[in-house]
Amino acid sequence: MEHHNISLITTLASGFGLALVFGFLAEKIKLPALIGYLFAGILIGPATPGFVADTNIAAQLSEIGVMLLMFGVGLHFSLADLMSVKRIALPGAIVQMSLATLLGMALAMWGWGWSFGAALVFGVSLSCASTVVLLKALEARKAVDSINGRIAVGWLVVEDLVTVLVLVLLPPLAQLLGATGGTGQAFTGNLWVEIGKTLLSVGAFIALMLLVGRRVLPWILLQVARTGTRELFTLAVIAAAITIAWCASELFSVSFALGAFFAGMVMRESKFSHRAAEESLPLRDAFSVLFFVSVGMLFNPMVLVEKPLEVLAVVAIIIVGKGVAAAVLALILRYPLNTALTVAAGLAQIGEFSFILGGLGVSLGVLPQEGMNLLLAGALISIALNPFVFKAIEPASAWVLKHSSLARAHERSDDVLAVLPDTTADKYLSGQVIVVGFGRVGKWLAESLDAQGIAYVVVEEDRDRVEELRAQGKAAVFGNATQSDVLIQAHIATASMLVVATPDLINISQMVDTARRINPAVEIVLRTHSQDEVDFLRREKMGEVFFGEEELAKNILDHIRKRFDTPVMAHG
Repeated sequence: MEHHNISLITTLASGFGLALVFGFLAEKIKLPALIGYLFAGILIGPATPGFVADTNIAAQLSEIGVMLLMFGVGLHFSLADLMSVKRIALPGAIVQMSLATLLGMALAMWGWGWSFGAALVFGVSLSCASTVVLLKALEARKAVDSINGRIAVGWLVVEDLVTVLVLVLLPPLAQLLGATGGTGQAFTGNLWVEIGKTLLSVGAFIALMLLVGRRVLPWILLQVARTGTRELFTLAVIAAAITIAWCASELFSVSFALGAFFAGMVMRESKFSHRAAEESLPLRDAFSVLFFVSVGMLFNPMVLVEKPLEVLAVVAIIIVGKGVAAAVLALILRYPLNTALTVAAGLAQIGEFSFILGGLGVSLGVLPQEGMNLLLAGALISIALNPFVFKAIEPASAWVLKHSSLARAHERSDDVLAVLPDTTADKYLSGQVIVVGFGRVGKWLAESLDAQGIAYVVVEEDRDRVEELRAQGKAAVFGNATQSDVLIQAHIATASMLVVATPDLINISQMVDTARRINPAVEIVLRTHSQDEVDFLRREKMGEVFFGEEELAKNILDHIRKRFDTPVMAHG
């Protein structure tokens, strides 16, 4: 059989096949699977001998992966979530990007003698982190829906918006930045007019999605769901993600990733959003693997031999420079140390936007090819190290708190939201229920306790939520409930019950230990997301454990028993 052009098939076969082999081997030796995916990409890339896959096709396939992943983020991340973290995400992202850009520029201009324009493009490319890598890390820790996860994702969404602005402004400004050829346009207009046009274009897209999309997309999904055809529903979800992302790019000069993100956000308004997330998950996972493979394909290992010091300096800016800047900013904004370290870890890498921006700089003749090679080396190393950076959060936090009186003072904080007001009624100070976490479950619990007239105190890491609760006259304390000082402020010593409405297993164990050390008699109620966690918590006798599927089964059995008015034996 004669084969003509099958570069798409060979790229998929080699990419998926080698990613499976090396991802499996990486997991076997206790390394993250994504390191195996990156290595698979290096093997089939043009920089290594043997078979070379089609880099253009691989790049487009990985772009689909970015679209689907950002669509999935949008399905879980509502506009309310974005607004709830604006206090830290907006100033944090802008200041952190500015600092990282200045660090990159200083290195390129004074260390390597580059021009101002080349150094600026290089610095901005170092400043924007990869949402794909962040999400993989948060998913591994089951922290996407946590307050720290929402802050980190919100921070990167702001970074993405800023990077979109830079991508649109770079071509007309190429000549001003000292382009040495390439496709740069002569800039004759007004800079502020260009910025205004860009902001207007992005604003028009966002407004269209929020005003029209949030009504039209859920309606379309409802009509497709009514057909009862599963493949049509899956097709509708994927078509919405990719088509809207493409239209956003073509009509509004918005990146594919950002277009897909907003498509997911508006589709979240549909009652089928959870099913949409499940249906698109296999494709999201498959194409996100191709993203890491394509990163590996672009990498030339010789840069590690020819310019080791330059690569080391770039990696230091990405991991140490950006990480420290983000952590300090979060602490200045009076967020807990754990939040600061989570955001720092999330930003200690670069990815897709850095490649897009660097590639555009090279094509415009502003950034030398050497700059692109260093960006790719920095990306590959920082992505490979990122899972380890995330693993270091807990021990680093514990070490800092143990050895730094300043850090302990910050965690205790003299913040008015970290202590209950002197005017708090006695019913909230003794025999009360302490509810940790004010997400969907915590909010529902609080409403039910209000209806029953049961006094409770909310402990929450989101400052804005605590401020809202205080404004409503509720008893609420800002802080991390794993810290004894925070639980003491919620009067754990005299509480009758501690209800942990957050599903983070590591934090649950710490909270239970802290609570029982202060008040051995306190009753503890926990929620979890998986059967494994249920087994662990019950085996360790952590408290009364509730698991969603188990409770659902019990309620259904209870309904059946009432309907037939006869006992039904429960299983388990």
